[in-house]
Amino acid sequence: MVGASREAVIEFEFLRGRQNETVVKELCVASAKASEKFRFKSPYKMADRGSFENWIHWADGHIEYKE
Repeated sequence: MVGASREAVIEFEFLRGRQNETVVKELCVASAKASEKFRFKSPYKMADRGSFENWIHWADGHIEYKE
């Protein structure tokens, strides 16, 4: 495996939950050859809110948070 690189970048976007906890809404894992983005549903019911800086909203997502 000479010259093989296993380096990756992990980036995430989050919102603050009911008790000011960090709730990850989007996770991206990227390497030189591939990248994958995961958008999580809300972990619990809460009024829709979001961030105008990154356009992530509480109701966004397609993956159950518990997964």
